[in-house]
Amino acid sequence: MKLWTSGPAGAETPVATIDGTDYDVSTVTAAFDPAFFAADGPARIAAAAAAGELTAFTAEEGARIGSPLARPQALICIGQNYAAHAAESGSEPPAHPIVFFKHPNTVAGPYDEAFIPKSSEKTDWEVELGIVIGKPVSYLETREEAAAAIAGYVVANDLSERAFQIEVSGGQWSKGKSSPGFSPLGPWVVTADEIDPHALAIRSWVNGEVRQDSNTRDMIFDVEAIILDLSQYMQLEPGDVILTGTPEGVALSGRFPYLKAGDVVEVEIEGLGRQRQVFAQA
Repeated sequence: MKLWTSGPAGAETPVATIDGTDYDVSTVTAAFDPAFFAADGPARIAAAAAAGELTAFTAEEGARIGSPLARPQALICIGQNYAAHAAESGSEPPAHPIVFFKHPNTVAGPYDEAFIPKSSEKTDWEVELGIVIGKPVSYLETREEAAAAIAGYVVANDLSERAFQIEVSGGQWSKGKSSPGFSPLGPWVVTADEIDPHALAIRSWVNGEVRQDSNTRDMIFDVEAIILDLSQYMQLEPGDVILTGTPEGVALSGRFPYLKAGDVVEVEIEGLGRQRQVFAQA
């Protein structure tokens, strides 16, 4: 099942694609938000579809595709989770997952216009696999428990301002991660039963030129290991999003220029779709 939204910002219609058919699911939920996942929303949609209670959905031509997730209560990020990216950042691969947070109001649609923050000279792209949590979990003990906590997966672009992140951060990264619109998500959440997250091609392009070209098999900590680790230090809640790190090929490496107004960034993960952002100056 794919979960997505269509319509103007703040007035999106929630849509589910099941076996190739798009359904308006606004009779089941107003949004794909924490309450939806807490109430086992995907199963409720499947039951409504099986009972013939849903109507088909056809998007208007040119309609906006919004974030498939309404504002999560937490946007949890894992840093330097691909060895080659750690190396291009000048660091050794971490022995334990590096954790930082993005403000939830950074979430944007997959094709929304993106912005270079005021006074920014080092805005960067980062394609990442996002995990959507489906139930409250803490102090997990097994990988199987961790896998059972996953509702689905989503493409994310963890946009970053490197000077804010590193040079004026005070030792934390969130200053460089939380500018408006810095977390485009989508185009869909794909439910966990349809995705094997362990060997997905993951890529990015800037102005049509490949920047990142890797595979999730190269993660240092895979999705189960990340959830197991986080659950020892925090309670994960339904609708929380975990961004699992980015592979090598970002501007921070020094191999590519940072983003400027007019640049076009595309990010894609196998089976989860592709985003496209055109950048403007804030």
